[in-house]
Amino acid sequence: MAAGSEGAGATREWARHWQYAALPGLDLLRAHYVRHTFPRHSHEGYVLGAVNRGMEDVGLPGGTLHAGPGTVVMINPEVPHTARAGVPEGWAYATLYPSTRAVDSVAAEVTNLRGTVGFDTPCTADPEAGRLIHEVHRAAEQGNALAADTLLRVVLARLLGRHGGLLSPAPTLDAGARAAGLARAVLEDRLTAPPTLEALAAEVGASPFALLRAFKKRYGMPPHAWLTNARVRRARELLDAGVAPAEAATAVGFTDQPHLNRHFTRIVGVPPGAYQRERARTYKTGTRTRP
Repeated sequence: MAAGSEGAGATREWARHWQYAALPGLDLLRAHYVRHTFPRHSHEGYVLGAVNRGMEDVGLPGGTLHAGPGTVVMINPEVPHTARAGVPEGWAYATLYPSTRAVDSVAAEVTNLRGTVGFDTPCTADPEAGRLIHEVHRAAEQGNALAADTLLRVVLARLLGRHGGLLSPAPTLDAGARAAGLARAVLEDRLTAPPTLEALAAEVGASPFALLRAFKKRYGMPPHAWLTNARVRRARELLDAGVAPAEAATAVGFTDQPHLNRHFTRIVGVPPGAYQRERARTYKTGTRTRP
């Protein structure tokens, strides 16, 4: 994947993943992907992606949706998903990653929703909402904090008003789901030295295949994929704190920096070095000109 500008050739990939200091609790990604594919992963917060060119195929638990220009993709926290190009020329989009706190704050002010808020549809044809998402990026890149904050709240209010709802409460856990939860806790505790599937299953009182089925049912991916996602999340925290990529790689359990680079780039959309450089510029200046 190569960094570049929007004026680059139609087949050239570029991406910018960053934060704007005036808008805490929000990550921003603007990119054009052609060959890049996102493996199954999830986010702690929400994903609001506005496609403006090409086609993005998003794999969700309910199937694959095809997001073209004027479409906004809305993914709730911890929902596993994939993404890839749906046409040969790939897709260009602007994405907002607001935290649960940011979304809850807007929902409490402009809706009657009280509880765990989410979006009741993963995709909507809403060119105006897509325009607002792109305008949030533009205002942030220009250092216009008042406009960026205003536009962010307006687009969140629009999407929550049209598609907001309360997420279903967690169902009563059966034995398999409880075993999956225990297995996840073990993996979180042993991020750098996880057990084998057989040892993990024995530790939580299940057979290997029973645990594999239960884990995939509860978390949308097998334990090894979940572990990679968790390691990348932790690596992001370390990179945000200024830890060098090579040190972050070993700290989260990857064998070396190239191993981190490969998985981090696939899941986050940019290499760890580029990710950290944008963070450093953001914190020092509060903004940066568009690429």
